[in-house]
Amino acid sequence: MHELALPLLVALIALALAFDFLNGLHDAANSIATVVSTQLLSPLMAVLFAAAGNFLAYWIVGLHVAETVGKGIVDKEIVTPAVVFGALIGAMFWNVVTWIKGIPSSSSHALIGGLLGAGIAASGFGAIQAEGTIKTLVAIFLSPMLGFVIAMALMLLTSVLFQRSTPRKASNTFKVLHLFSSAAYSISHGGNDAQKTMGIIAVLLYSTGHLGGEFHVPEWVVLSCYAAISLGTLSGGWRIIRTMGTGLTKLNHHSGFCASTAGSIVVFGASAMGIPVSTTHAITGSVVGTGAARRTSAVRWTVATRVVTAWFITIPASGLVGAAFYLLTRLF
Repeated sequence: MHELALPLLVALIALALAFDFLNGLHDAANSIATVVSTQLLSPLMAVLFAAAGNFLAYWIVGLHVAETVGKGIVDKEIVTPAVVFGALIGAMFWNVVTWIKGIPSSSSHALIGGLLGAGIAASGFGAIQAEGTIKTLVAIFLSPMLGFVIAMALMLLTSVLFQRSTPRKASNTFKVLHLFSSAAYSISHGGNDAQKTMGIIAVLLYSTGHLGGEFHVPEWVVLSCYAAISLGTLSGGWRIIRTMGTGLTKLNHHSGFCASTAGSIVVFGASAMGIPVSTTHAITGSVVGTGAARRTSAVRWTVATRVVTAWFITIPASGLVGAAFYLLTRLF
C-alpha cells in the first residue's frame, strides 16, 4: 500500500470528480443533441432532462464498468497516487482540447489512455491487464458500427411500420418515442461514463489502504460520481451539440428516436458486460446510420471523417500526456 497524506488524497479525489464533471460537460451533447436540434425540447429543458437521466442510472445500472476500470485495465497492485494523477491529467487535457475544437471525442477512452500511459510509465507493459484492455479496445471499433447498423435497421423497420400512417400522426408518435429514447440514452450514458471515475477513485482508495485490503466501490463514491457527471451535463456542451445535432446529418423526430434507441442499446449492453464503452462513439455511429438509411449523401462525410480521426488518436494522445505527468511527479 502507498501512504498518502489526507490533504493530497482529498485533492486527488477532487481532481477525479472534476474529470467526471468535465465528462458530463463534454458529453452532454451525446444525449441531448437530437432533442435540441429537432426542437423537441429547449436547450435548458434538454440539459435538465439529461442530467436527471444521468443520475437515475444510480438505481438502474450495476457497477461492472467501475470494476473493469478499477482493476481490469492496469494491475491494481501497481497503481499509485502518481499513476492516478497522470491518468486524470492526461484525460482532462484531451477533453479540453477536443471541447475547444468542438470535436465529439471520447472522454472514456481519454481516461483509459491516460491510465494506460501512466501505468506503463510506472511499471512497463507488464502492468496492462490484457482481458479488460482488449475488450475496451475492441469496443472502440464495434460500438459505432453496432450503433450504425441498429439505427439503420430501426429506420427501415419503422418506415415500413408507419408507411400507412398520416405524416401528422407519425410525427406526433415519434415525438413521444423520441423523448423516451432520449431519456434511455441519458440513463445509459450516466450508467457507463460515471462509473469510469468511480473505478479510478476506488483503485486510489485501494492503493492507499482505505478499502481494508479488498477492492470495492464505496457507496459515497458512487453517489459523488453520479452527482458530478449530472452537474457537468447541466453545464452543457454547446460546441459539440452543434456537431452532433446538425453537423453529421439532418435529424427529425423519426431519425432522432432511432439514433437514441440504437445508442442506448449499445451502451446498456456494454455496461452489462462491464465494458467502458464510448458513449460518444455509440451515438455518433447511430446518428450517421440514420442518415445513411435515407441516402449516403445525407451524411456529411467530411465531418464524420474528422470525428473518426479524433477517435483513433484519443488513446495515444491522452496516454502520452498521462505518462508525461506521471514522470513529472517522480521529480518531486
